[in-house]
Amino acid sequence: MSAESTKAADLRVTELTIDHLDAWSGLFVACASDCFCRYWHFEGTKNDWLAQLALRPETNERTQRERVIAHHAEAGGMLAFDGEVAVGWLKLVPRETVPKLRRLPVYRGLDLGDDEGVLSIGCLLTHPSYRRKGVARALVLGAIRAATKRGATALEAYPHVRSEALRDEELWMGPASLFEECGFSSVGGNTAYPVFRRTIRLPMTLE
Repeated sequence: MSAESTKAADLRVTELTIDHLDAWSGLFVACASDCFCRYWHFEGTKNDWLAQLALRPETNERTQRERVIAHHAEAGGMLAFDGEVAVGWLKLVPRETVPKLRRLPVYRGLDLGDDEGVLSIGCLLTHPSYRRKGVARALVLGAIRAATKRGATALEAYPHVRSEALRDEELWMGPASLFEECGFSSVGGNTAYPVFRRTIRLPMTLE
């Protein structure tokens, strides 16, 4: 199926497994994205990260592959397929596996509540030939289904918002408008870096 004829309804969205690793890697290569979804787990400085992207991107791919093979929760996510080709990726992990989130200046000090039961959407990536074709929406809806299946209490997203339009490559955390359309609401953060959340189920309370 060609990108021109693809519709969101034609996409297959599934959780990343060992069997999908080559397709997943091919998507990042097609997008010239050398992070291979390791940003949230890199512990060095910003300059260290930029150096790794430029000089050692294979380290990011290898590490992510190893984490998937070992079934690490931090390596989870959703893939959108058009036939056998991966055309979109969404990082979906327990919030407790991305402690870096709370350390970033734009989120530091926010009262987001306990991590238990909360899943985070860490990033979104769409194949250049498939942008503006509903891939991101299909992934977010797939993440909601996956969160429901897992019994999560909430699903969070962290879009970047600016007064001027963002370029496609700047929307790596997803557009705020998409999350609003999918039932998310702002629960904290500032105007440029809001935290969006969709309740999946109410947490159990002891009487």
